[in-house]
Amino acid sequence: MASLGRLARGGPLERLLGQRNTALRLTAIPRDHVEGDRRLGEAFLTGTLVHGAERLDLHDLDFSRFKPRSPAARHLHSFAWLRDLAAATGREQGAPLGEAIAGRWLVVHGAKPDEAWAPELWGERLLFWTAYAPYILSTRETAYRSALLNTMARGARSLSKTADKARPGLDRITAWAGLVVTSLCLEGMPRVARAESGLMRALAQGQFDDGGLMSRSPTEQLLLVDRLGLVRAAYFAAKQTLPDALEDTACAALAALHGVTMGDGALASWQGGNAGSAPRIAAVVEGCGLRSRPLRQARGWGYQRLSALGTVVSFDAAPPPLATMIETGCASTLGIELSDGSQRLVVSCGGPGRAKASLPDALVEGLRSSAAHSTLILDDMNSTAIQPDGPLGKGVNDVILDRSEDHDASMVSASHDGYARRTGFVHERALRLGNDGKELAGRDNLTPKGRRKGLAGLQFALRFHLAPGVEPTPTADGMGAILRSDTAPPWNFRCRGARLRIEQSLHVSARGEPLQTQQLVVTGETQRDGADVSWTFRRSS
Repeated sequence: MASLGRLARGGPLERLLGQRNTALRLTAIPRDHVEGDRRLGEAFLTGTLVHGAERLDLHDLDFSRFKPRSPAARHLHSFAWLRDLAAATGREQGAPLGEAIAGRWLVVHGAKPDEAWAPELWGERLLFWTAYAPYILSTRETAYRSALLNTMARGARSLSKTADKARPGLDRITAWAGLVVTSLCLEGMPRVARAESGLMRALAQGQFDDGGLMSRSPTEQLLLVDRLGLVRAAYFAAKQTLPDALEDTACAALAALHGVTMGDGALASWQGGNAGSAPRIAAVVEGCGLRSRPLRQARGWGYQRLSALGTVVSFDAAPPPLATMIETGCASTLGIELSDGSQRLVVSCGGPGRAKASLPDALVEGLRSSAAHSTLILDDMNSTAIQPDGPLGKGVNDVILDRSEDHDASMVSASHDGYARRTGFVHERALRLGNDGKELAGRDNLTPKGRRKGLAGLQFALRFHLAPGVEPTPTADGMGAILRSDTAPPWNFRCRGARLRIEQSLHVSARGEPLQTQQLVVTGETQRDGADVSWTFRRSS
């Protein structure tokens, strides 16, 4: 704390260049209703920025040493940590520190555009600079205040030219969101109409009609809801009318997020992400100001949700995302995740998400494979190829979906063509969750595509990765297992039409760390007319 305290006593603030003649001021300060992480804020006060598995030492901070390339360094440059700082301390203690760090940023990056001026970084920075202005603009030092406000204006003007150069999806939406908020809150900025138009265009380009991002990443979906919540707060602070189209889009985004939230309040681990922090997710949902019910039948977003009396199933029933939307897309088609109350039972292996992994690169790539998800793998292949340089290649093009509900159960079936070109087989998975939540019944079929037969003698495996803390005990007949955990009744697994074995697996925690666990593996061999395997998970009480 002593070294950080020296930041607040001058040095970089005295070297800020060129006090501007134009006197700018914030005409509105949005109120961020999302509670920050006090633990992270307290670590920040002691000189450490914690982001996922990364830790940055902030003592004697020099921004020239922290290029915005790693996830933690980008988090530092975004100033999103202001939310956690505010959760840990009030303005009296937090403002000198926030102003000192902002001053150091201005010294290195305020004079001319560089990589810290990436449009998505400027967008996020402006969202948090406006919402937490009391933590960076409480000083009476006019040179500093003028420099910061004029840099905000320059950043916004830069966004008006560069926002559409950001990667489509969350990054581009963030860039335009920052410009909208600055147009609403900073005196002298152009009218908000152009920024609104850019934001709605970015949303249309990066979001499905059902509200889910085209990256199909729950981790990014959480950030989208957070960004739109800050935009809404800016409209209310500026006493401006929120456009109906933007409000509807934000509500749809929240519904899609709810649709991939499991019974413990954390996320399903799709598209290279992990469950995340349930308290942080709850803080965003409660603080964004939106209300929406979970999206159950998602055509574009693609995650079908089945739920009954505490049992929740997430089912990936869509093709993988385009490489232009996410770099870490996964071959997860027809994978499932299952939870009973707060206890997860069946999971995907997950991944580091947008944070830096403490995992080897080869393992991170392996976590994108079909085998790292709870789905069927044929001939040890991915349903969609993962190319050596990272992007997804050929594989699943079409997913055919059918869903129905009756008085007894919810039923959904889907099929994909990811293996058809190479083996001649289409994979179909059908699920049925009883309305009492006690039984999830499934059936996996491999059927020849068209009139020609498939290849006989191919090995297939249905993998059901178990959550940490779930212990499987095989039954005497080798066709089932009892799944025991600390926080849920035992569940019985049974299969028919193939053989069951138990293997080691892993699951990536919310901190991006690998946790050892186990998996149920149901194996068999194709005939020329395919294969048919049925299975059930049934709660014992």
